[in-house]
Amino acid sequence: MAKPPTDQGTIADWLTDRMLRGLIASVMALPYPRRVAAMGAIVRRGIGPLSGYRRRAEANLAMIHPDMPAPERRRIANAVLDNFGRTLIENYSWREFGAHLAETPINGDGFAAVEQAKAEGRPVIFVTGHFGNYEAPRQALTARGYTIGGLYRPMRNSFFNEHYAQTMTETSGPVFEQGHKGTFGFARHLKKGGMGTLLFDVRVIKSPLIDFLGKPALTATSAADFALKFDALLVPYFGTRRSDGLSFDVQVEAPIPPTDSLTMTTQMTRRLEARINAHPDQWFWVHRRWKP
Repeated sequence: MAKPPTDQGTIADWLTDRMLRGLIASVMALPYPRRVAAMGAIVRRGIGPLSGYRRRAEANLAMIHPDMPAPERRRIANAVLDNFGRTLIENYSWREFGAHLAETPINGDGFAAVEQAKAEGRPVIFVTGHFGNYEAPRQALTARGYTIGGLYRPMRNSFFNEHYAQTMTETSGPVFEQGHKGTFGFARHLKKGGMGTLLFDVRVIKSPLIDFLGKPALTATSAADFALKFDALLVPYFGTRRSDGLSFDVQVEAPIPPTDSLTMTTQMTRRLEARINAHPDQWFWVHRRWKP
């Protein structure tokens, strides 16, 4: 068996990555609809409970919704894990995923503004959260001729991150890893009138505290900072999974008005909260979002 490069991560990280690669390769051999359903079931019934993700999701739900009955927390947590697994394999299946979404209508008050920005060569920053499948709106727009880059936060397991990041690069435009070099590349992409996407619902230290679902959470203002610096449209968009488990409602919302970074980021947060309140089983409650 090949040995892991010692400068990339631990042996445990390498072994975890090898197991995940084997699992993904096995599931990828299935036809697309069965593949998506199978990965959802694997994460819901196996990986999620064993890894502690279900327990963490239930704990977060109990903190935000203390009056929610335990059976309801369990139901939502299981649905979250199912969506997690489906999202993972959909993003690895980016060709089939894109083809499946090619005819999906794009709704929302912001699509006309995005079309105008594209015609004018004005940069656009799409913002979203770990909700539904966050790549669904990007895929739907790509099918209509849009090129959308991204700035992403690398996973802690560098071995797994290496091939997962490739799926994002192949979907649409250039993808930049967070850090000095990646941020500079993303900024240059926007300066040229490009479009990019950011997931902002992750904990970032040395960031302001903004109430999220009623509790303060460290929230980066980088999307708003970029928008103000490059006169870019700041547009929330979301892909909400439908009851069939395969299709999505894609919504491009009205742009966030340019004011100041904190106000704009707070408005982004409220837009995401509205989606979560309507579909609590589609947000990734497994995140340590409220960790101090």
